[in-house]
Formats: sequence, structure tokens, C-alpha cells
Amino acid sequence: MQHHTHHCAVALNICSLDLVKYLFLRAVRCAIIRPPRDGGIRYRGLTQEQIRSVQILPEDYEIEYICRGSRIIVGPKVRKCLRNGTWTDMNQLSRCCKVAKKPHSSRKKKLYIGALFPMSGGWPGGQACLPAAQMALDLVNNRTDILPDYELELIHYDSMCDPGEATKLLYDLLYTEPIKIVLMPGCSSVSTLVAEAARMWNLIVFSYGSSSPALSNRQRFPTFFRTHPSATLHNPTRVRLFQKWGWTKIATIQQTTEVFTSTLDDLEERVKEAGIEISVRQSFLTDPAVAVKNLKRQDARIIVGLFYETEARKVFCEVFKEKLYGKKYVWFLIGWYADNWFKIKDPAINCTVENMTEAVEGHVTTEIVMLNPETVRGASNLTSQEFLAQLMSRLGGKNPEETGGFQEAPLAYDAVWALALALNKTVAPLRAKGWTLEDFNYNNKEITAEIYRALNTSSFEGVSGHVVFDAQGSRMAWTLIEQLQGGSYKKIGYYDSTKGNLSWYGNDKWIGLGPPADQTKVIEEFRYLSQKLFVSVSVFAGLGILLGIVCLSFNIYNSSIRYIQNSQPYLNNMTAVGCVLALAAVFPLGIDGLHVHRSQFPVVCQFRLWLLGLGFSLAYGSMFTKIWWVHTVFTKKDEKKEKRKHLEPWKLYVTVAVLLAIDVLSLLIWQIMDPLHITVEKFTKEAPKEDLDVLIQPLLEHCSSEKMNTWLGVVYGYKGLLLLLGIFLAYETKSISTEKINDHRAVGMAIYNVAVLCMITAPVTMILSSQQDASFAFASLAIIFSVYITLVVLFVPKIRRLITRGEWQSEQQDTLKTGSSNNNDEEKSRQLERENRELQKIIQEKEERVTELRNQLAERQALRSRRRPSVQNQNQNHSVPSSQAEPPSYSPATDKRSLPPSFSNSSNLYQGEGKLSRNNCHNSRLPLLYK
Repeated sequence: MQHHTHHCAVALNICSLDLVKYLFLRAVRCAIIRPPRDGGIRYRGLTQEQIRSVQILPEDYEIEYICRGSRIIVGPKVRKCLRNGTWTDMNQLSRCCKVAKKPHSSRKKKLYIGALFPMSGGWPGGQACLPAAQMALDLVNNRTDILPDYELELIHYDSMCDPGEATKLLYDLLYTEPIKIVLMPGCSSVSTLVAEAARMWNLIVFSYGSSSPALSNRQRFPTFFRTHPSATLHNPTRVRLFQKWGWTKIATIQQTTEVFTSTLDDLEERVKEAGIEISVRQSFLTDPAVAVKNLKRQDARIIVGLFYETEARKVFCEVFKEKLYGKKYVWFLIGWYADNWFKIKDPAINCTVENMTEAVEGHVTTEIVMLNPETVRGASNLTSQEFLAQLMSRLGGKNPEETGGFQEAPLAYDAVWALALALNKTVAPLRAKGWTLEDFNYNNKEITAEIYRALNTSSFEGVSGHVVFDAQGSRMAWTLIEQLQGGSYKKIGYYDSTKGNLSWYGNDKWIGLGPPADQTKVIEEFRYLSQKLFVSVSVFAGLGILLGIVCLSFNIYNSSIRYIQNSQPYLNNMTAVGCVLALAAVFPLGIDGLHVHRSQFPVVCQFRLWLLGLGFSLAYGSMFTKIWWVHTVFTKKDEKKEKRKHLEPWKLYVTVAVLLAIDVLSLLIWQIMDPLHITVEKFTKEAPKEDLDVLIQPLLEHCSSEKMNTWLGVVYGYKGLLLLLGIFLAYETKSISTEKINDHRAVGMAIYNVAVLCMITAPVTMILSSQQDASFAFASLAIIFSVYITLVVLFVPKIRRLITRGEWQSEQQDTLKTGSSNNNDEEKSRQLERENRELQKIIQEKEERVTELRNQLAERQALRSRRRPSVQNQNQNHSVPSSQAEPPSYSPATDKRSLPPSFSNSSNLYQGEGKLSRNNCHNSRLPLLYK
């Protein structure tokens, strides 16, 4: 033996060494071991070249001695490189010696193990696990170095994986001699029952096939151990696969048992941490039909199934009926089913083997590594392949795929070895305390505590891999990932959850082009305005802008002509400019994400708002001002009407400026407090015509703000009142004629059209906002029609008049050609009104005079009737001329009051020799005076 100051190169005195197992850990400390003269050393994982190049081994590097043949190690079996550069247990030698068979002696004491092996039921794991356990017992009982004074015997029953049946069997085990030192249940449901009750009898429970996460609860199950890792060990592997294939949405279906419920609860926590959503969670007790239909209805694609083998056949029979398989779906199942579980005939289902084979194709299983993939001899001195060969011999050549629990058989084998090694470890401590294993009874807590400590510190190499338990008594192991390809399972990777390492073979195979999507793929597709419609409307808008410019140019060029001057040309110019701005708003109305980048879209929204707002204020505001002025002046009292001759244009301009300022101020407040931004409206998903696993998500961009409806309500309310008031004023002034604004009737007609179109368009465009083509067409055509009608009604008659009457001369020539201003319509109207008033006064005076004369005549006739007798007497003596007896008659010719001179031009109002008689003043003549 050689020693070095900081490193060790140790030549150990070992007989027949043939293998050294190493584990790579932290720092380089110990020198590589030289092989002894009597045996060779094979370093697994290192080639001969690497061995020659490596002189120093890492800290915590372990070597394990395994002897050839049937010989066993005497002395330390494992040595570890320490931080100080030495190896552990250097004071003890390790030798390989021949196994001496135990002489049969009646003095050997038996230790009994009570076991429950499910030979049928949901998981018939006892079919292979029982022979494996019996193999282990035979080897242990033949070993002289393990429990030399004891013999282990197995007392077992068929639990049928049923907690009810297990309760009865547990009673038989506990209350029937002999005393059992350990209990070995199989299924999780049975282990839950047994482990919870066993503490009352101070019994250690050691399971070989329980995966329920609930069994990791030390407070509830204080004496429970298992060589089968917890089912939660599958969940890190599943989450890693979800991430590898890019899935963020999964579904689950479980059988309603505690093992699967607790597993699913753990999975839910893990996927939540990984940002994965469980969109559908279904469960069933015995019949999975409804649960499978719900998965189909809710479009589940990536489905984790947690159920026993018998229920798995029921589930996939329903899966076949619902067509919940194929290139769109991936199922994740538990890997401990028999390899041909879907081919086993089951009277509980009505699907054929072909149906089942078709339904399960491509599913993925996660399975705890239960068989050491490397050729290493463990504590039983068997490699994993040698174990399988002996197990097949025990099964009598039975097909492993049809044997329940064949995959878990190494766990049952190692469970017996773990118990034997632990019991062997307790012999010396118990002897020191004056106890022996045969002293165990259900009230002896000290022996149970020693067995518990021995199991808790167990660490050995078994046929299932390295056996070690965590603080909850669960086995730590790797996870095997398999996929069913062509009716048989293929290994596609391993996952080490303790280090997060995924070893991937890259041979995964899919029915489609690759892993399916976790949900129906939704393709977002923006709806854009029809370009044909946009171009067509833009052409009309462009022509309208050109027409507005022509009208504006015409109005400015002919502003010196009196006829144009009497139409308030500056207001008409504002109307033309407003129309051009309104038409310019059509272009940003049709611009969407097809033309500009999303970041620039708010600028387009601003152009829409400001162009349309300012255009409306200028165009409609100038027309409203005209009609407002006409109505205001011509509805004044008679004594104030003379003021209408003096029109002050600045008042009109101020009115337009006020209306424009209100709009500008309201738009500024809107944009400062709640600026416009882009919003996206989502529509109902649409399926494409092709048979693709996609849906189209239509999207539509809108200009909006946080309180869009409030602002629109304010603007529409204000504009609506202006439109209604404009209609009222236009109707009230339709019969008025004035020289100062000679086109107010045309303005009224334009106001009618604009108001009607605006009142119809505003609500309709809000209703059609989700239909981009209809909304744009309705709004833009309403703008175009309003502008065209306004320009045509206001400017075309002026152009026509100037052309047809030749009124292109100066103001002086226009005056000479058309005559004096007294002959125009307004002067004629004024003259007729004055004559009308004067005639009314004369008629009233004449009526009063006629009434007075009638009264006088009546008085005279009464007086004559009283004097008639005396008159008759006088007539005899005198003759009086008849002309003296007649009353005086009234003649207009004798009236000293004469008609005013102005009536000389109105002789056509009188009849009969140019005299005004009583008949001529009848009321029926009065209407003529107002015409």
C-alpha cells in the first residue's frame, strides 16, 4: 500500500476483483487505483486511453467491488474518495470468497412477511411480482452473510387491487399466527389502507408497486417505504416534454381514486409554475364515456390520462368512438401497463383489437426506470439481464406482454432484498440492547424503530438500479419515456428529475408532420378595406375636391360683381373650403393597416377627426350663419325692420368663427384628455375551407379612445342640435326674399340635404362599424353626396346666371343694363307694401264715413215720418220739388280729401270711373293689396 501527501494511489489486497464502478462528482482528489496482481479492474464509462490519461480521480468518486461467479464480497464493498485525498475504510480489506450454502438446521428461526399480491383487478401486478419476490427470498435464504440465523418466509394473498378485499385480508394477516414482521402490499389503494392501519400494530409497510403521491405523507403513513417511486416523479418529466414540444395548454382525465387525484393535484401545481394551463379536467368512476365526450366537445388536444389498465381499455374504446385520436391528438399514459394491454380481450368493452390499436397509436408513456439498463451486478450478484432470464424461467415461458406487473417485477425483487439487508443490519444493534428479531411482536416499538432506521439508510445496487429512499420513504429514480409506434413501445428518452437532464434519442414519430398543436391553431388575420371600393370612392372625392376648387376660384374671381356680392362671397368661400376639407377626410377614412404601420395609425385617426370636424364647421357653419341672419332680421318687429337694410358682414364672420372655435376647442380637449389610439376588434373564429387544423381569427382595427362613446355623444349632440336648428330656420325663411343674401333659399336647400344625410349616416356607421366596407362606403358616400349637393346648389346657379345673362361686366355696366335698383324685386315689394298700408287706412276712413252717413239718413227718415201729417196739409197749399226732399248723397268726387300722389301709379287697384265707391271697398278686394 502506497500513501501520498495529498493524493492516494492504493493497491488493495482484493481477491478476484473484476469491476469498479465510479461516479463523477466535484473536485479531483484521489489518484487512480492500480489493478492488483490477481485480478483486473474495468472502469465503466472510461476507455483504456482515458484510464491511461487520468491520473487523479474526483472527490466523492466511488468504486464498487463485484466478484466473479457466485463469490461474494467480504469487507467494504464500496469505497469513496475523500476530500483529504484518501479512501474510506482503509483499515479493512475487501475479498471475494466463495458462497457457502447454509447448512440446514432446525435451529434457524423464521421471520414472516405478510404480502398482498394483486393477481387480478385494476392492476394484476402480482402475476410477475410474486415470482420475483420468491426468487429474492430463495437467494437471501441461501446467503450465509445475510441473516445467517434466520429464514424469511412469504405469506401472501390476492388483494385483487381492491381496498375492500384488502381489508379482509389484512385482518387475516394480523389476527392469524404467525406474527408478521413486515407487510408488503401492492396497489396504491391497498397500500393506503394497509399503511394507515399498520402503525397501530407497529408494523413496517414496504410496497413494491404503489405510486400514489399521498403515500409520501410521513404524518399519515409514518412506517411506509416503497421501491416504486411516487407517481409525482412522472410530473416533472411530463412538464419537461410539454415544454420541449411547445405546448401551453393541456387536458386531463382521471379515474376517481386517491392516487390519481393526488398525482393530478401535483401536476396542476407544476404546470402552473411552468406557465402551462390545464384547460379541461375530467374524471370518472367506472364509465368514462361522458368524460371523453367532454374532452372532445372542449377541443382537448394534449391529454394526460391517469387510470388503471382495465379502465384504460374502457377509455380508449370511447376515444375510438369519439375519434379523439390521430394527428391532432397526443395522449400521455402511465407506463406500467402491460406492453399489450390494448390487445387483451375485455368483456367490459365493445371495441375490437383493431379499433383499440388504431386509437392508442402514437401515445406517450412516462415510466419509472425499473430495470437497470447497465450491466452491473448488484447486491444479489445478478445483472438485470440475468434477473430477467431467471424470471422468465419462473414464469414458465409465459409472454411478458400478457403478464401483469412484469415491468414492476424488479421492484418487488429489490424490495425483498432491501428488507433482508435492513433486517440484517438490525441484528447487531438489537443484540446490543438484548433483543433479537424473533422477539418482535405488535407491541414492540424498539424493534420497529431499528428496522425503520435501517431502511431509511439503505443504499445498494439492485436489478432496478440504485436503491435509495428519500425522507418520505419513496424511491428516487430516473424516468423512461416511450412512445407506441406501429403497435409496440419504443424508447425515445430518459429524464433525470433531480438534475433536470433530458436524454433524447430523437426517434419520436408522429402521424402528422410533427408534434400536433396543443389547441386548434388560431391564425390572426386582419380585415382590410376593399381596395376597389377605396379607389372608386377616392376618385369621386378627388373630383369633388376639384369641383370645390373651381367653385372657390369662380367666387373669388367674380367677387366684384354685384350679384356675387349680394350672396356674401366670403361665406361662400368658407363653404367651398369646408367642402374640400370634408372630401379630404375621405382618404384617411379609407387608410388602414394595409397602407401604414401600426405605430403610425393614430396619426391617421387624428387626420380623420380634424379634417372632418373642421370641414363640417366651415361648410355647414357658413350656411347656418346665412340662414340665421335672414331669420333674425326678417322676424323683427315692424318698427325695427328698417335696420335690415344695414347688414354688417363682420357679424356673420364672427358667427362662423365662434362655431369654428367651439369645434376646435372641443377637439383639443378630447385629444389632450383622451387621445385617439388604435384598438383591435376580434370576431368569431372562422374555419377555412381546407381540411386544416386551424381557425381564422378575424381582426379589425379601429380608432378609439378610453371614453369614446362619451365624446361621440357630446359631439353628435352638439352637431345634431345645429342640424335641427338649421332645418327649422331654412323652413321659416323659405318665402323671404332679400337683396343682401340673395341665395338664402339655395342655402336652405343645401342645409336640408346635409342635415338629412348626417342624421342618417351617424347612427348607421356606428351600427356598421364592424363591417369595414359597408361602414366606409356609407360614411364616405354621405360626405361626397353632401358636398356635391352643396356645391351644385350654391354655385352652379350663379355660374349659370352670369353665363346666360352676360353679367360678366363691371358693376357700372351691370347697373346700366339692368336698370335702376328701384325696379328690382325688393323695391317693388317695398312699394306695394307701402301702398297696401295707405289703402288700408283710406278704406278704414271711408267705412267710418259711410257708417256716419247711414246714421244721419236713419235719423232724417224717422223725423220725416213724425212730420208726415203736417206735410200732407201743407202739400195742399204748396207744391214742393221732389229734389228738395231727397237726402244728400255722398260722392267721392265731392270729398275734399284727395288720394295721395303715390296712388297715381296704382290705378289698376280701383274699378269704375276711377272712383272709390262703397262696393269697391268690399273686403274681398283686400287680398289683392297683399300680392
